[in-house]
Amino acid sequence: MNAPDPAGTILQLAGGYCVPRSLHVVADLGVADALDETPRTAAELARDVGADGDALGRVLRLLAAHGVFEARDGKFAHSPASRLLRTDHPRSMRGLARMFGLPVNWKVFGEMDHAIRTGRPATEEVVPNGFWSYFAEHPDANAIFNAAMEGKAHGQCAAVVAAYDFSRFRSIADVGGGRGHLLRAVLGQARFATGVLFDLPQVVAEAGASERMTLRGGDFFRDPLPACDAYLVMEVIHDWDDERSSEILRAIRKAAPPDTTLLLIEQIVPADPGPHWSKMLDVHMLTLLGGRQRTAAEYEALLRQSGFALDRVVDTGAGISILEAKPV
Repeated sequence: MNAPDPAGTILQLAGGYCVPRSLHVVADLGVADALDETPRTAAELARDVGADGDALGRVLRLLAAHGVFEARDGKFAHSPASRLLRTDHPRSMRGLARMFGLPVNWKVFGEMDHAIRTGRPATEEVVPNGFWSYFAEHPDANAIFNAAMEGKAHGQCAAVVAAYDFSRFRSIADVGGGRGHLLRAVLGQARFATGVLFDLPQVVAEAGASERMTLRGGDFFRDPLPACDAYLVMEVIHDWDDERSSEILRAIRKAAPPDTTLLLIEQIVPADPGPHWSKMLDVHMLTLLGGRQRTAAEYEALLRQSGFALDRVVDTGAGISILEAKPV
């Protein structure tokens, strides 16, 4: 195996931001939706999406070099990755790509040095009222964010339900559960259980209650949580630093019956020093929210200081793990 070229490594990293930006723009334009099973030229695609043919062709050539689309004899065809950018794909990632490309995210990352120098989110320099307030005030950006979370949830929720037996629980709370995608999937498996979806009032208002799922609007930093057999907390803790995360977990501990089960569902940073998406996501959390991705050991310590003991970690096989904990 050839040794890596140090200068080439720096060059690719220093100038490589054009690759994700190309993906964001192509996702915004809906290029993947304009391409079916027949390879098409860049000019043909550009006419459909309102772009310049030469410019789009150069961008698609770059993306194809990274596995998104395939370049074939002067035309472009779908690759497995580019199919995920189609809106009609059952596990579409178009919304996720568009969300990462939102102008506010690029503005915040332009101030990333603030996060590195202070340990505080760079969002403070761009949107002083906070990331979530920004989305509340910008409905178009909020719609893209919601589409991203919904698309991501489809694959992850299926993996979580397949990896864990929820049937022993009779009441399940989903804390910070958004519009209830995970809780609905869990209740589909645990057919004798009822569920409580807990999130901010304006969030749960979009979820829609059902016979077995009730809605409770509130703030988990201030309002009491429901008492249930099990608590789902999916990709909530990574939004916060250790102090605030512990406040959330202690609030659950205060509401929980003695024999409850806490299920933290998060991406775990592996011990392996090589590349891993969780390490990139960790820097997103640092820069945008002041949160963090954690190792299994860091989660165990956080749980212990919040009144829980980690029993086991279940790998769902979808890049996300279930950390099962009990009160102590």
